Amino acid sequence: MSGKLLLACLLFTLSPWASAAMKITATTGMIADMAENIGGPHVEVTALMGPGIDPHLYKATAGDLRRLQQADLILHNGLHLEGKMAEVLERLATRRPVYAVSSALPRERVLASREVPDPHIWMDPGLWRLAGEGLLRKLIELDPPHADDYRANAEAWLKKVDALDAWARKELGAIPPRQRVLVTAHDAFRYFGQAYDVEVVGLQGISTATEFGLNDIKRVRELIIERKVKAIFIESSVSGKGVQALREGVEKVNGKLAIGGILYSDAMGEPGTHEGAWIGMLEHNVRTIARALK
Repeated sequence: MSGKLLLACLLFTLSPWASAAMKITATTGMIADMAENIGGPHVEVTALMGPGIDPHLYKATAGDLRRLQQADLILHNGLHLEGKMAEVLERLATRRPVYAVSSALPRERVLASREVPDPHIWMDPGLWRLAGEGLLRKLIELDPPHADDYRANAEAWLKKVDALDAWARKELGAIPPRQRVLVTAHDAFRYFGQAYDVEVVGLQGISTATEFGLNDIKRVRELIIERKVKAIFIESSVSGKGVQALREGVEKVNGKLAIGGILYSDAMGEPGTHEGAWIGMLEHNVRTIARALK
């Protein structure tokens, strides 16, 4: 047996996941989806936050803490998305691998508002691609014997990411530039807007922990009237009260305003549905926006 083959066999034997899948606990569904695509059969992934859950406000339950403590690898977004879990993640990082997928992004690519980083990086396929490449490196670091499988899985998934990006660019590019105004409950679509030349306006800031007020409704209402915006959008993980109040305010002074549909921002759709995967979630958003604004 050659020295190289002997070393490979030894590494595989010593790997804690030689015969069992690596247990990964991810905070959000988007991160879990990425881990499943790249990890394939060598990982067993659990997401803490399901459909309709707002990660900005989420607090870990006793069951979550058990899952985190039993994980071989903990994945989170970072950039303060899981703000109320920060202390828990810090403590766990002293005992087991904890990895922020946003750490793979160059600092200059991270947007900020009033010096607070915008965590919604999954809204730009180009940035999510970088996050995926970072996760690939992490999986190979922790489990070298399965490196070739991880690389092959990542290559297949990244081709789909690139195809999604090209398709979205074409769909949204067909909307006349002046009509490319996306009004939503909170400012979760800035990366999306930057990627596809869409002006994004949110009632709330980048975190739903901030409250909107009458001045916010007035500000956005005036923009809608001035720009003749055709539709505004509700988010699946955020209360629709603000968007409905905004719609009523516009209609009192400027006639009918449509609700363009429900967009997935901080959480994906139900498991097993098209929107229950990250690519399906983005496809749904692009189709919904394009249909309403064209």
